[in-house]
Amino acid sequence: MSPKLTSDLARALDAQGDTPLRTVHPVTGKVYILVSEESFARLRPLVEDDPQTPQEQQFHLQEAGRRAGWDDPAMDAYDKYDEQRSGNTS
Repeated sequence: MSPKLTSDLARALDAQGDTPLRTVHPVTGKVYILVSEESFARLRPLVEDDPQTPQEQQFHLQEAGRRAGWDDPAMDAYDKYDEQRSGNTS
């Protein structure tokens, strides 16, 4: 079942941008979080019953690092940060 969003929810999602939207069930009062399918795909391994293997965890961590820009060549300076900070540049 894939119900369509109400106009109010669609406007609220548009206003939120990429930020998840909290919405409350009108009868139960239970709070739900609406996220894009793309965001859910990234979060899904955290909520599934089937735990990730260490290799899957490593892959997801590397992907998150890439999305954060850690593979940018400018970040290479941080690989030797401790050596440079202590003056040991050998």
